[in-house]
Amino acid sequence: MSIYAISDLHLSFGTDKPMNIFGNIWEGYEEKIKTNWKEKVKDEDTVIIPGDISWGIDLKEALPDFLFINKLPGQKIFLRGNHDYYFATKTKVENFLKENNLNTLKLLHNNAFVLEEYILCGARGWGKTENNDAESDKKIIAREEGRLKLSLEEGLKLKNELKEKGIEKEIIVALHFPPFISNFQKIMKEYDVKMCIYGHLHGYGQLMIKEGIIDDIMYKMVSCDYTNFDLVKLN
Repeated sequence: MSIYAISDLHLSFGTDKPMNIFGNIWEGYEEKIKTNWKEKVKDEDTVIIPGDISWGIDLKEALPDFLFINKLPGQKIFLRGNHDYYFATKTKVENFLKENNLNTLKLLHNNAFVLEEYILCGARGWGKTENNDAESDKKIIAREEGRLKLSLEEGLKLKNELKEKGIEKEIIVALHFPPFISNFQKIMKEYDVKMCIYGHLHGYGQLMIKEGIIDDIMYKMVSCDYTNFDLVKLN
């Protein structure tokens, strides 16, 4: 079974938010995603979506976007991005998934998942330009670092339990924001993370992309406009 990743779908089937205002590359992007997804992904595969799924301001507006994703092949694990305004609490989102029979979708938030040869952990993260209030930024970054640690602790438990059974798994991390500020890289290094995927960057922001092996961690950028609306295979 294969594992893929694609981020920043920015769907807006439940609201009016055309993405082509950000450039011609976004013209017809929903169909591009759908076509590429169906060409690659089988029902037994898993797709990781590191945030910015929907422009819906609440779960009701976001529902058509989740329905679109739910109908695509494979199991999906998603996390919160900075534009996922529908996100209130983990419990509310998980109840929403159950109530609407969105049975191919699972939320990554303070938890971890076993996926083939990997254990997936993650958090939203944070960026340098999201806030003009330096003190507020410090608090948000500290909170996101804490959430990443919670997820990694859950992942480490799973790793050790499997190791006792003779099964070796590597820990990988999904973040919405690039991890190259504050202590995110340091934290991942402490937990022996082998791969980190991230998104968020668009347009000129993609000049800040870092990929490849950095300090023994493989970094991959998976924002859909960067990948030409295709999915990145991770295994």
